[in-house]
Amino acid sequence: MTGIALSRRTRKRVNARLLDALTWLVLFVMLAPVLWLIIASTQTKLHLATGEIDVLHPTFKAFRQMWQTVDFEKYFVNSLVICGAAALLATAFAASAGYALARFKFRGARPFGVAIIGTQLIPGSLFLLPVFMGFIWLKQNTPIQLFDTQIGMVLVYTAFFTPVAIYFMRSFFLALPRELEDAALVDGCSPFGAFWRIVLPNALPGLVATFVYAFLFAWDELLFVTALTQTRAETIPIGIRNFIGNYSQEYAQLMAAGVVSTLPVLVAFFLTQRWLVRGLTAGAVKG
Repeated sequence: MTGIALSRRTRKRVNARLLDALTWLVLFVMLAPVLWLIIASTQTKLHLATGEIDVLHPTFKAFRQMWQTVDFEKYFVNSLVICGAAALLATAFAASAGYALARFKFRGARPFGVAIIGTQLIPGSLFLLPVFMGFIWLKQNTPIQLFDTQIGMVLVYTAFFTPVAIYFMRSFFLALPRELEDAALVDGCSPFGAFWRIVLPNALPGLVATFVYAFLFAWDELLFVTALTQTRAETIPIGIRNFIGNYSQEYAQLMAAGVVSTLPVLVAFFLTQRWLVRGLTAGAVKG
């Protein structure tokens, strides 16, 4: 019996070690592109061209040069403004619409909810030509200028990210107990006052998760920003692409730009990780 017990314990230890090794292997495979990005950004253009990578003697020359090569500061600021504003607007609209769908019963509520989910089944590229033609028509026939403007890109991103944001917020509001609002109404709050003072503070994890989700997706979007901008409202994906030209390939600066553009995403994720996980799992039971 003792031998059998030891054998089982040994088997459990071996299985645990194998699972640990498999976990580390998967983690290494997932992080390998990021590690290569960081290593390549600390090399010179010659080292990357010849394949002679010198890990022991890194250089940060590419990080200094990338800001002048393609005016990367302009792309970085445009991304912060456009993605931040679009994520904020999408979250605000989603909070209002999601609360209405979760708490109120009105004619057309179910078809409206189904239509919101149905919009996610349509490829976004199908909307590219109509949006482009609409922007050009407005530019030629009205004083409204949306083509190659930050406002135009904010409107486009807000329109595309609001439907899925509404679904997130609706699921989160369904998970909140209705008794909180009933107690606020009994204490004299108006319906809007209960929503503003009670519901929204308790919905902070869902709001943060929705904002971060919209921000991250807008941050690396390339298709629409390529077609709807020209010089003034280009974002980081356009700037990174411009490091590779017809006659010059600045691979080291390209890698450095990739590292710099990844930092805001990592910072946003780690600062909001606790709320992000809670927000994404809030509506897992109720729906």
